Amino acid sequence: MGRDNLSGLWVFNGACARFPCGVFSTRKLAETEIERFGLTGVLTEYPLDMTVFEWAVTEELFAPSEEQQNSPEFIQRFTSAHLEHYHYEDGELA
Repeated sequence: MGRDNLSGLWVFNGACARFPCGVFSTRKLAETEIERFGLTGVLTEYPLDMTVFEWAVTEELFAPSEEQQNSPEFIQRFTSAHLEHYHYEDGELA
């Protein structure tokens, strides 16, 4: 799965929210709801059937260099700026 053909789901995290408020099959569907409700937050495409950590390692975007970087604590908090994502303010692309 290359970066250019990432097949995943779009997850919207509202500003200051602890959990996502929506998961969408396409960016277009997500943006329709973001605009409709005037939401502020970040829309990110996540890979299916794997962690972001595993995706980044597979795509050679990250290589663990310390033992602790293979720990559950590290992996469950891992994210990547390489995931396609967009910022919205009051329903508009920022």
